[in-house]
Amino acid sequence: MRVKNIILIILLVLGTSHLRAQVKTEKFRVLGNCSICEKRIEKAAKSVDGVASADWNKKTKMIVLTFDSEKTNRHKIQMAIVKSGYDTHEHKAKSKDYHGLPGCCKYDRPE
Repeated sequence: MRVKNIILIILLVLGTSHLRAQVKTEKFRVLGNCSICEKRIEKAAKSVDGVASADWNKKTKMIVLTFDSEKTNRHKIQMAIVKSGYDTHEHKAKSKDYHGLPGCCKYDRPE
């Protein structure tokens, strides 16, 4: 009987903490060119703790993200993408990071 009560309490605590998670979906522009860019951009976004999914579209240059807003935010995700060499509409990658991209991934950068 005690074991059942303990298991029930654990399940209640886990269920309650899951309800507190604030799942958010956002999208924004990320510059890139090809399927290699797609893999690198999505990998960078998913490397941020709290990001559940990332889907970048090479035609529209838009990324759609689903993340736990209690663990991360739009800025942190954009900074991870920028660090991998890609510009977002709010942040520009350092020249060193951009020049480290494969040749096919180098897009025209607005000044």
